[in-house]
Amino acid sequence: MTGATRGIGFAIAQMLADAGASVAICGRSEAGVADAVRRLTQPWTPQAGSADSKAAGRKVVGKAADVRGSTDVEALFAWVASELGGPDILVNNAGVGIMKSTAQLTVEDWRQTIDTNLSGAFYCSRAALAGMKQRGGGYIINIGSLAGKNAFAGGAAYNASKFGMLGFSEAMMMDHRYDNVRVTHIMPGSVDTDFGGGTTKADWKIAPQDIGEIVLMLLRMPERTLVSQLEVRPAKPRK
Repeated sequence: MTGATRGIGFAIAQMLADAGASVAICGRSEAGVADAVRRLTQPWTPQAGSADSKAAGRKVVGKAADVRGSTDVEALFAWVASELGGPDILVNNAGVGIMKSTAQLTVEDWRQTIDTNLSGAFYCSRAALAGMKQRGGGYIINIGSLAGKNAFAGGAAYNASKFGMLGFSEAMMMDHRYDNVRVTHIMPGSVDTDFGGGTTKADWKIAPQDIGEIVLMLLRMPERTLVSQLEVRPAKPRK
């Protein structure tokens, strides 16, 4: 589970752990990963109220890694193999959003966006696939964005990375469906997180936990059935 120290990634990791999965998470900050593991392995209080004890006995481990580097990713997956025996499920969620006009984008802005949002997903998928094929199959879920189908002003780098994720996900699905590896590309619209520097909470947006529910739904689908693409929108967006 990449990019799992906050937002959508943390919510998915929490729901997978609640469902009984052993979970390995990563993020770029050692302190952020350690804090996320701590929160995922202690009792928490859900939004609805009363204390919850689902954290008891769960297996959650974490390691700092930068998915922009293939060497870092290889070390991460070697560590996951030693800790958990290798992943049966990979959720590619790591992402950055740098919103500038094309003329304002720096070369570093472009590289950071493409390397994190697209190359990182490739490096992690490639590392996971070898083990999945040996173990008889697996599931790769890529967290994309509706920005992968709908360009907008100021989104040149971000749109390029998410349009690329769409093509990458579809091709990988066709490459490995007969290896018993399922691939799904989830494309959320506006999610209520601080992604991209946003701080204002909005009830009309998708909650991160909603994406976690979708991931669980996909994993529970019969193996004969694959949802290859899934668009997710706020039910009542801001007018």
